[in-house]
Amino acid sequence: MPRRWTAAEIPDQTGKTAVVTGANSGLGLRTAQALAAKGARVILACRDAAKATAAVATVADAATAAKPEVLALDLADLASIRRAATQIGESEGMVDLLVNNAGVMAVPRSRTADGFDTQFGTNHLGHFAFTGLLLPSLLRAPQPRVVTVSSVAAWGGVVNLLDPNWRLLYLRWPAYSQSKLANLLFTAELARRAQAAGTTLTAVAAHPGLSATHLYDGDGERGLIAALAAVPQRILFALAQPDHMGALPQLYAATMPGLPGNAYLGPAFEIAGYPRRTLRSPLAYSHWYARRLWRMSERLTEIRYDWQAR
Repeated sequence: MPRRWTAAEIPDQTGKTAVVTGANSGLGLRTAQALAAKGARVILACRDAAKATAAVATVADAATAAKPEVLALDLADLASIRRAATQIGESEGMVDLLVNNAGVMAVPRSRTADGFDTQFGTNHLGHFAFTGLLLPSLLRAPQPRVVTVSSVAAWGGVVNLLDPNWRLLYLRWPAYSQSKLANLLFTAELARRAQAAGTTLTAVAAHPGLSATHLYDGDGERGLIAALAAVPQRILFALAQPDHMGALPQLYAATMPGLPGNAYLGPAFEIAGYPRRTLRSPLAYSHWYARRLWRMSERLTEIRYDWQAR
């Protein structure tokens, strides 16, 4: 890997279809722009219609081939996920690349439309469901790839297999770390199952280090306690690298040939820098943990992956 790999080194993506979740801003928007600039047809899967309209215009300005499109997708709503996947299945012959980029961070206690903790439901279960429902479209591609975006916060994560949705007690930062560890466990098990099924699908993960994105925005809480709690967050934002740098690990993971399944990309200095292969939390290496999370995700979402679907 070059020591200073940039988006300029992305291989030609002409003829490929890429779906990027959360592409209306931040890392997702930067990822969509870079893929479109290299010839990919990019589908921006977004919850906010107004932001998506502005984002697709920005991506269109960067596009060198196919025109980008918007797909309505709310990862906190299984019904929305099913509608979005059905729409892609009916309109696309195949999907070459899925970038599971969207996410929420350290939000106040809340529930998804299906009653899941918002962070676990959006960051993990939503992407688990969306990937599974898109699997037939992915398996039609010659070399499909799924990139799931984790975080350095995964190092502090523990997936509570007894209460993953924080019904007894809610701590926003541990909840975020849990969801980001789940992203890595999901990637590991997806890679293992794809190989066991004899498919060409490659599942990899990436993290952006500390990057200046909308995730560091205020969450709407007021008062002295909320203001004091926001201080470390503001300090992190001040130290963060620009979002175009934060997007490089997931762009490398999405486009560079030869990456093995379950590879993990991050900034060279872990919180900032150019992309490189990186380490993960010891818990993320547990095959037992990954299998348990997968079975739990199947039960909660009622979605099973069909590896024979084409």
